[in-house]
Amino acid sequence: MQPLTSVNGTGRHQRVTILNLQSLQLGGSVSPSIGNLTFLRDLNLLNNSFTYGIPSQIGNLFRLQTLRLANNSFLGTIPSNISACSKLRHVNVAFNHLEGLIPDEFGTLSNLQVLSMQKNSLSGNIPSSLGNLSSLEVLSAPQNSFFGQIPHTLGQLSQLQLLSFDANNLSGTLPPSIFNISSLVLFSVVENRIEGKLPSNLGIITLQNLQVFAIGKNRFRGSIPSCFSNATNLVWLIMGKNMLTGTVPSLGLLYKLKILGLGYNYLGKSGADDLNFLSSLINSTDLLQVQIFDNNFTGVLPESINNFSTTLSGFQISNNKISGTIPSGISNFVNLERLHMSNNQLSGHIPIDIGKLQSLKIVSLSTNKISGSIPFSIGNLTLLFELRLYDNKIQGSIPSSLAECRNLMLLDLSLNNLNGTIPPQVIGLSSLSIFVDLSANHFTGSIPIEVKNLKNLGELGISDNLLSGRIPDSLGGCIRLEVLALQGNFFRGSIPSSLNSLRGLRVLDFSRNNISGDIPEFLQGFRLLDSLNLAYNNFEGAVPVEGCFKNASSTLVMGNNKLCGGIPEFQLPRCSIVNPKKKISLLFKIVISSVCSTLVF
Repeated sequence: MQPLTSVNGTGRHQRVTILNLQSLQLGGSVSPSIGNLTFLRDLNLLNNSFTYGIPSQIGNLFRLQTLRLANNSFLGTIPSNISACSKLRHVNVAFNHLEGLIPDEFGTLSNLQVLSMQKNSLSGNIPSSLGNLSSLEVLSAPQNSFFGQIPHTLGQLSQLQLLSFDANNLSGTLPPSIFNISSLVLFSVVENRIEGKLPSNLGIITLQNLQVFAIGKNRFRGSIPSCFSNATNLVWLIMGKNMLTGTVPSLGLLYKLKILGLGYNYLGKSGADDLNFLSSLINSTDLLQVQIFDNNFTGVLPESINNFSTTLSGFQISNNKISGTIPSGISNFVNLERLHMSNNQLSGHIPIDIGKLQSLKIVSLSTNKISGSIPFSIGNLTLLFELRLYDNKIQGSIPSSLAECRNLMLLDLSLNNLNGTIPPQVIGLSSLSIFVDLSANHFTGSIPIEVKNLKNLGELGISDNLLSGRIPDSLGGCIRLEVLALQGNFFRGSIPSSLNSLRGLRVLDFSRNNISGDIPEFLQGFRLLDSLNLAYNNFEGAVPVEGCFKNASSTLVMGNNKLCGGIPEFQLPRCSIVNPKKKISLLFKIVISSVCSTLVF
């Protein structure tokens, strides 16, 4: 184990040079007496619970080279007189509650190599004096509240390897001088308000060492420079959520690329060559993520994507205008975990070999023109937890093999042409906990009693089908339901009393069925219920007047000709009320009269 302290010297002149109190669950304040350890070279208080301010007396430690205060709860500002520690090489105050400015005096720390200030509440402008730190290799200040423009003087940091200002409020344009730093390995300004165009000569010579270039969630516009592919060491290229336009240049020289993030832009020119750049990615043998969702790409997916690296774990192309079929060779991506292709113009069938992708966790093919049936092999996707196929032209029945997907949490097959009965083993999958939507299909038969297994399900939609029979008592086992939509079927009989257990319901829709009997009074006690639709059934008797029945805008009862009472807004006839006492009195008179008549006779 590394010693807590290190002492130099002999006899009566021993001096503490290293104070290492890392990860000892210490708290309280740091004593100002720390400033008396004038021979201290290394002060390490990482991973404790120190609070209050950083003692300004640290500025007395003129031999100090390393100051590590990260992962504590320090408050206040960074003392400016720390700049008096002229031999400082490493300053780490990340993950605290510091506020105020970066001291302008830090620009005098000519030996400083690392300055890390991540996740504090620091604000103000980034001082231009930091451009004087000729030895600086790491400047990391994400997750603060800095504003203004990145100073152009940072382009003078010829040794800089890592520059990160993610999640701040920086604005203006990127100084062109930044792209003169040939030593830069990581450049990240994600989630700011930086604007302007990227330099056309980006990456030709100056960024040969660049491995991470991340400018997502800003306001950059214009096209992606064609010379970008010359940054041959790129591993991460993150440019999503900007206002970039035009075509994506060839990325064929980015052999080391692992993540390509271009989502949420305006890329594409509605031409047949919009997706040509995908073919150039077959040279990226370590590719993990391709994210081009929410753009204007058109055309068909090139067959060459079948040759993508088998390391691919995410392929996300949703919300474009991509047409054609899903390439059958997609089954080669044996490590694929996320397949997002929704909201395009894809047609054809779901590849029958999709069952080979046994690492898949999310499949989203919704809102396309996909036809054919759901492949039986989908049951091989035992890690699947989200399946979205809604709004297509898929037909046939739900394959019973889907019951093998025992991690499935979300199932949406609505707005298709599916038919047959609902497989009990599928609707009874206890893992389903987010929502199940089978609406707007042609399912027949009844709701299987296995629905009782959905004890953790939040939403269940089986509306607009051809289902019949009674609403099963077992539905009362879905105790966490918030939305229950059964409208537009042929259900009959009364609402079962077991539904009294569904006290978390916010939305309940039984409209357009053949349900009869009284409206259950227990619905008055559903305090969270803000949308109740019982319209166009055969309910009879008095409408309750408490709970959700007080609000005609959230409760619908029209189309039930035998209902009466309720609040005036329902415009129902008054119920004819017979006094129970009068009924008893009349009965008594009839009995007495009958007895007397018998005696007289």
